[in-house]
Amino acid sequence: MKIGILSRGPRLYSTQRIAEAARDRGHEVRVIDPLKCFMNINSVDNEIHYRDEILKLDAVVPRIGASISFYGTAVVRQFEMSGVYALNGSLAITRSRDKLRAHQILSRKKLGMPITGFAHSTSNTNDLIKVAGGAPLVVKLLQGAQGKGVILAETKKAAESVIDAFRGLDAHFLIQEFIKEAGGADIRCFVIGDKVVATMMRKSQDGDFRSNLHSGGLAEKVKITPAERKTAVAAAKAMGLDVAGVDLIRSERGPLVLEVNSSPGLEGIERISKKDIAGQMIEHIEKTMHASKKSRENKG
Repeated sequence: MKIGILSRGPRLYSTQRIAEAARDRGHEVRVIDPLKCFMNINSVDNEIHYRDEILKLDAVVPRIGASISFYGTAVVRQFEMSGVYALNGSLAITRSRDKLRAHQILSRKKLGMPITGFAHSTSNTNDLIKVAGGAPLVVKLLQGAQGKGVILAETKKAAESVIDAFRGLDAHFLIQEFIKEAGGADIRCFVIGDKVVATMMRKSQDGDFRSNLHSGGLAEKVKITPAERKTAVAAAKAMGLDVAGVDLIRSERGPLVLEVNSSPGLEGIERISKKDIAGQMIEHIEKTMHASKKSRENKG
């Protein structure tokens, strides 16, 4: 197969590992910067141009960063319109990338998550704080990523100050209850298809409640429960993602979903789990493409 990896970072660990795994399995691979693609949108043939050529691929692996979500998902959508299989589809990426929409979907599917509040008017600030159970509480920018734009407000006054500051910047944000019993730790579940293929627990460093590795968090092996496994798979499916990094925390009322990541990093979790996750991603593409081809042949 001809596989394109949509990534702005050809030297990033995840990009290199996916390319290496695909080549090891006999596929033709190239890394494509989605911002250097342009689209010919018409009623006859939907082409994707890259530099001086028209791309002809069988499958793409989107590694779309948060900063280029709009254009990146448009490129993925154009490939889908051309009949190219996307490991994660444009709609699924869009759902998961929008924190508000993602939590609304999780809520509709009755999946556990921290109590979450969202409002526009300043007159709702006190009610928002009450919804989240009062201080301490967490304030999250909707466009934040890798632990950025996430603030723990330890008092009601601090929460009001943070909310006022974000509103002054015309920024959209969520507020969520703070799960004290989680102890600043979360669990990253790497989901491929309908299975959790690898897990790791991430713990915050002293003085910081964020556990993201990009924020200085530490990672270690962890064994998850059947309920946590079921929740992680259900959260990925709710977004429509074939590959996802589902972040859970342990609470007194069971596993709670913090976030569903459509471009989960491989470096930390491959190192901790000792598993060839990149190879499993390529294997999933092969199985999906084979099943699709077989289905078309049976219909024909």
